[in-house]
Amino acid sequence: MYRKRDNDQLEFEKFYLPFGGKLRSDNRWVRLANAIPWDELEDHYASLFSKDQGAPAKTFRMALGALIIKEKLNISDEETVEQIRENPYLQHLIGLNEYQDKPPFDSSMMVHFRKRLSPEILAEINEVIVQAALRREDDDDDRDWQFRCNTTCKYR
Repeated sequence: MYRKRDNDQLEFEKFYLPFGGKLRSDNRWVRLANAIPWDELEDHYASLFSKDQGAPAKTFRMALGALIIKEKLNISDEETVEQIRENPYLQHLIGLNEYQDKPPFDSSMMVHFRKRLSPEILAEINEVIVQAALRREDDDDDRDWQFRCNTTCKYR
């Protein structure tokens, strides 16, 4: 069974740290989390599950985020879970709302994440991420052009 989260895109500013402070927006894990169109990708992942049978699955963001962490850091499944447990930036990447000092899942879940997100599906996910980045660049270029036009044109 899969239960889609009802909240909007998780914002790093709202990530709660019980020991004070806040996450930095220029952190590599925060930037990566912001670059992935989680909601767009989650619908396909949810379709892999029964709507009413079985225990609820871990979220798409948790599954993909954990696989990214494992590959980027080149670590074992057990070490991936331990790194996530210790690091609030990694917890943000996998979609937790606040820091928790307990493992978000057992390391054996990594096997399930890999089965659900096959190399073919990961290639499709990568393409969606690239297309989203290109759309953001186009939007930024359009806003920049409109700003330049508005600021130069109004003084004519």
